[in-house]
Amino acid sequence: MRRLSMLGVAALITAGSILTAPAATAGETTFRPVRTCADLVRTYDVPGAVTHVKTATVVPATATEPENCDVRGYVEPAVQFQLRLPTKTYAGRYLQFGCGGFCGAVTPPPFTDCGLPHGGDVAVAATDDGHVGKTPLVFDDGKWAENDQAARDDFAFRAPHVVSKASKRLISAFYGAPPKKSYFSGCSDGGREALLLAQRYPHDFDGIVAGAPAGYWGPLIGVYQTWLAKVNTGADGKPILTGDKLPALHAAALSSCDKSDGLGDGAIDDPRTCRFDPATIACPPGTDNAGCLTPAQVEATKKIYAPPTDERGRKLYPGGQTVGSELSWYGWTIAAPEFGGVPFAQALADNYLKYMAYPIGTPHSSVEKFAFTSREFDKLTPEGIRSNAMSTDLREFRRSGGKLVLWHGWADQAIPAAGTVDYYQRLTRANGGPAATRDWARLFMVPGLYHCATGDKLTEYDPLKELVSWVERGTAPDKTIATGRDADGKVFRTRPVFPYPLQAKYDGTGSVDDAANFVPVPPSRPSQDIVNWAGNDLYGKAGPVAP
Repeated sequence: MRRLSMLGVAALITAGSILTAPAATAGETTFRPVRTCADLVRTYDVPGAVTHVKTATVVPATATEPENCDVRGYVEPAVQFQLRLPTKTYAGRYLQFGCGGFCGAVTPPPFTDCGLPHGGDVAVAATDDGHVGKTPLVFDDGKWAENDQAARDDFAFRAPHVVSKASKRLISAFYGAPPKKSYFSGCSDGGREALLLAQRYPHDFDGIVAGAPAGYWGPLIGVYQTWLAKVNTGADGKPILTGDKLPALHAAALSSCDKSDGLGDGAIDDPRTCRFDPATIACPPGTDNAGCLTPAQVEATKKIYAPPTDERGRKLYPGGQTVGSELSWYGWTIAAPEFGGVPFAQALADNYLKYMAYPIGTPHSSVEKFAFTSREFDKLTPEGIRSNAMSTDLREFRRSGGKLVLWHGWADQAIPAAGTVDYYQRLTRANGGPAATRDWARLFMVPGLYHCATGDKLTEYDPLKELVSWVERGTAPDKTIATGRDADGKVFRTRPVFPYPLQAKYDGTGSVDDAANFVPVPPSRPSQDIVNWAGNDLYGKAGPVAP
């Protein structure tokens, strides 16, 4: 359980870097540099994105990475980036990664061995989103935003856009031509950036992967993470539900719901169909042990499963924790000593409410002070809409030929999956219905997957190759594959993931751990996934854009 939580934290910090780069197609042209790597060190007058390259160094090839020109610099005023340009194997593609949490550091963008050759056909880039976070965990530090509007703007909406402009300019300078195709891939905050780019900068990228997107940013960080922190804190300031209770709670949840899809495989395929009452493992009066829940723990667990509500019972976020996600709560919702004793949900929410959630110069709040009322929800809106990626008007992205792949794990402990399903349903309704929307935007919901492709039964998911095929060859993704690996890297499970709302059903033959033995089926019963909540009017409020 602790290993899984650590993986979830690592995935959030390096949310974009878990995704693999596409491989070159046999026979396609590679581009050689038209100038030396060192020649890139200079200032570039990119409109709206003046770019300063501070270093450009040739990095020798290794067993897993191609020789590349490692470019480091910043876009004014302070958006640091790293761009890696293959010197011998570049085939014309550009891939930009998103970042996780509040960002604050440049995570080196990876080359991945995809066979032709070592993934080096792609130029890759990443950014810190315009500020440097303080240690030990830079991703939850928000103090940089306290009195710096430029840094706020860079993080909220500007940084991914200007880094794409800067990178394309440098690619043109190095290879003599701009990239033929450009892609963006991110998870968590990187997923928010992905949606934001499709919504506000529809011509920046040809294909976009938005994983577990934090698109409902203000309500998610200001309200939902605060809810997770407060409902599990007792009057004495100590956690109510503790980590030692999670295995028993998870086992009870699986016992109640695992076979609802007709297959007992340790994962709940569709938590929406599950009706689990944690009171079924309530401790007998006067007892308390790791195998049961006290009355206070039963009530806290019910609240963790539920979305936050205001004084009138109206939902303040579209969803809560899903049944089946319990083991992943350790470290995120429930304090873990090895992570400093503060739940990550609380750290994010407190930093957001203290330094980022309200206009500079206005009163701020904190986890301790925040009240779940409609008034407090509305006070988050003026600043929240600067970061939110909630617009369903993607007409320009669609007209430009853009392709969008959204994905989310049903057992995500950090960002409720219900929000992404709600967004996709609203997107579908605003863009001509399911069939018309599937022509350019598809959603994949992964059973049992935790935040940003971590988990227990499934540990990896990456639809980027399918996106590239869709963009470049017109092959829409009808199936993707999620993978489970053990600590030694051995694959123990594969499972197909079909476009929403289709689900994977075991065909009755062969191993239940082999993706080949599953077929797509519609859900057992139609579901209404558009959620009526306090943020209904936020979908029509577009945030600012940078030149």
